[in-house]
Amino acid sequence: MADTTKTTLASDPGVLSGTETQSTFKPTLGLLDGTMIVAGSMIGSGIFIVSADITRNVGSAGWLIFVWLITGFMTLSAALSYGELSAMYPKAGGQYVYLKEAYNPLTGFLYGWSFFSVIQTGTIAAVGVAFSKFAGTFIHGLEMTDDNIILSFLGVHIHTGQLVSILLILFLTWINTKGIESGKRIQTIFTVVKQVSLFGLIVFGFLLGANAGIWHANWADAWDMHRLTAPSGDVKPENLLSSPVVGIMALGAIAASMTGSIFSSDAWNNVTFIAGEMKNPKRNIGMSLFLGTLIVTVIYVAANLMYVSVMPLKGIATAPQDRVAVAAANVIFGPVGTGVIAVMIMISTFGCNNGLILAGARVYYTMAQDGLFFRKAGVLNGNRVPAWALWAQAVVAAILCLSGRYGDLLDMISFVVVFFYALTILGIFILRRKRPDLERPYKAFAYPVLPIIYIILALVFCVALILEKPDYALAGLIIVLLGIPLYFIARKELKPTTT
Repeated sequence: MADTTKTTLASDPGVLSGTETQSTFKPTLGLLDGTMIVAGSMIGSGIFIVSADITRNVGSAGWLIFVWLITGFMTLSAALSYGELSAMYPKAGGQYVYLKEAYNPLTGFLYGWSFFSVIQTGTIAAVGVAFSKFAGTFIHGLEMTDDNIILSFLGVHIHTGQLVSILLILFLTWINTKGIESGKRIQTIFTVVKQVSLFGLIVFGFLLGANAGIWHANWADAWDMHRLTAPSGDVKPENLLSSPVVGIMALGAIAASMTGSIFSSDAWNNVTFIAGEMKNPKRNIGMSLFLGTLIVTVIYVAANLMYVSVMPLKGIATAPQDRVAVAAANVIFGPVGTGVIAVMIMISTFGCNNGLILAGARVYYTMAQDGLFFRKAGVLNGNRVPAWALWAQAVVAAILCLSGRYGDLLDMISFVVVFFYALTILGIFILRRKRPDLERPYKAFAYPVLPIIYIILALVFCVALILEKPDYALAGLIIVLLGIPLYFIARKELKPTTT
């Protein structure tokens, strides 16, 4: 495959609506912008919700915090390792490019296909629906109940809330077709606001809602792992760490818990997809990855420490609709707490989806450049952004919103996401042997120890998830394997858009 140099200059009215194309991306994003894209894409709705399911799986304060710490450690380790790859290949496409260069075009395509079919689009859909659900706190009729069905066909029911989710996705897509500056402003403003809001919630939680009795009770048996049953929250009598056999069950419980924390911490690598629009990408991408993931890891661990200081474990595990942050806010602020959290989550999900939409389309653009995606996706519009790729992404995300199965899709792909991360970091070792001549302005931190630790942890997670949720892991694997015939069809039918 030829390297990406410049796109075709021929105008395509189907993509550009009569505007003149531009041949290259415009580098306008600095270190702050990159950091805001990392942090803003990571913080969505997960931190407000998933601790309930984690607590049900592990049943103790120590293991709850451990799950968030190990997830944070894995995320930081991966981010520090990615710095080397981003400095070697400072161009649009990120992980797709790294996998293609380290292995072969097929491996890169399988990632890109999974990314387009469910990883990025499914996340956009889930975050959009979370925005709609919490908007329902103020606007009656957005709940996904039989009373709010506006259209039904072929057994698919479309609710008002789903329509709002789709409109949000379409609006942010339209904003991002206007140029990188528009998306950048939204990302910076909303990410700063939600970080300040989250820090405020944590501080007020410790100052106003913390209860010494609850804190001590939660930490009394901090490392006894038990499953909590819903809705009663009763503790099952067996300790999951009491025997070697049950110890395997404990590993499965941790893996099941981490699907939530990993979903909440994912999308940190989105900044690598927009390398073509970063100033000094060889330096700023690696720094953005480190700073953004560090900020979010600190926020997530602090938020969970706050949860266990204001609520008993049973309260966390049985929070209505898993809305742990709402339950905590009601303790902290009283009846107005629900509204406070609803506003925070709307701000958080709005900014999160903007970052996901902005970054994701750059992967399809690069794939089209290599002749592995629809040709129109590889053309920039007059604002020097891949408009067709943005709209294609929006269509798939909208379909996933309508399917009502976005939650299942995200569970299915958790195995695949982490596996591809491990494969990408393994690529650092391969490229050091395969391309020792390439300039490496930044090298993976604590190489080879830290990358090896990440790979081991990732593979342990994948194996444990197969044991705990085999149906989801198998379904995710099937989605990836469906990309193999599509790859050969693309190689035969499509041509690179580079010259």
